[in-house]
Amino acid sequence: MSLTGNYDQKNQPTCHCCFRLLRWIPVAFIVAVISWSYFAYVVQLCFFSVTSIPERVILLILFHLFFTMFLWSYYQTIFTAIGTVPPKFRIPPSEVEKLNRAESEEAQKRILEAFARELPVVNRTITGAVRYCEKCQHVKPDRCHHCSVCGVCVLKMDHHCPWVGNCIGFSNYKFFILFLGYALAFCLYVALSSLPYFLQFWQGELEGGMGRFHIVFLFFIAAMFAVSLVSLFVYHIYLVTLNRTTLEAFRAPIFRGTGPDKNGFSLGRYSNFQEVFGDQKVLWFLPIFTSFGDGLEYPIQAQHQRTHPSTSYASMGETSASVGDGVSYPIRCMEDEEDTESLLGADSRQEFEIFSRTDHLIAADDIH
Repeated sequence: MSLTGNYDQKNQPTCHCCFRLLRWIPVAFIVAVISWSYFAYVVQLCFFSVTSIPERVILLILFHLFFTMFLWSYYQTIFTAIGTVPPKFRIPPSEVEKLNRAESEEAQKRILEAFARELPVVNRTITGAVRYCEKCQHVKPDRCHHCSVCGVCVLKMDHHCPWVGNCIGFSNYKFFILFLGYALAFCLYVALSSLPYFLQFWQGELEGGMGRFHIVFLFFIAAMFAVSLVSLFVYHIYLVTLNRTTLEAFRAPIFRGTGPDKNGFSLGRYSNFQEVFGDQKVLWFLPIFTSFGDGLEYPIQAQHQRTHPSTSYASMGETSASVGDGVSYPIRCMEDEEDTESLLGADSRQEFEIFSRTDHLIAADDIH
């Protein structure tokens, strides 16, 4: 199968703007539910149903604490620009022409290998070729994939999430994890604190006319979202501890000379956690970017380093002391770049089922 193909952006649908607008419908739905929950909890529950002033004050303080952290992390997940591939990975038009005119796949492999000789890439395709995006016409950095929804290659792409209207990748993965965690905490708090009043309603002891039904629906919706979120949150924490993206969980990254290895980027649980959350504990649970690296290069296990001794992590900044088996760990450094790509095919059903009620339509696209 050819490594390249013709891709003409002019063939994209003319209703691209309409499509982009439709992408915001799930986000608008979530915002509407959040807005209603605020009214139901603060007005109908706290002011109209809670008679004790001290209890009302405590409930409102805790509610606004969870609510603020939930909204902050949600905002960061939505509006943080996705990390895209920098110009140095783009193949010049003359080389693209050579690729298109190449008579065999082996010839294409040689052209790509020659171009990527100075690039920090160790991942390969299943045939051993340098990974190349025919749509964006550049070599893919390690862990980068093309998103068919966003139309670009995304650094360390995890998946495309319709509930945030954005790709989840290197630049906002920490925010996404915090969003799941704070959303779960918010839903659990609302469900548990409204439970006594829900029971009063069930026993016919709760007054308040139609306002009582807001409390009933508030309890049911909070409980339903909490049940949906807990599986997804636990799953992504599991992925963080293994230093693995959702795409890599379904299809192991392939390393030059050593083949597929789902654990190729794993540095140990604590170091894996630090790669996403950083080394400043005070900032771990705040939606502030603290992840290590620049999204282009990642420390790899020693057996993969031996086959690529020239691998440099310069673009990630200086390196700190070695952690694990000969792996140098990079310090934090965020670059201002953006791009995106997608993977996952039918395999994305697992995550879709986990959060089918609240998250994860993972866009499918060709795997190069």
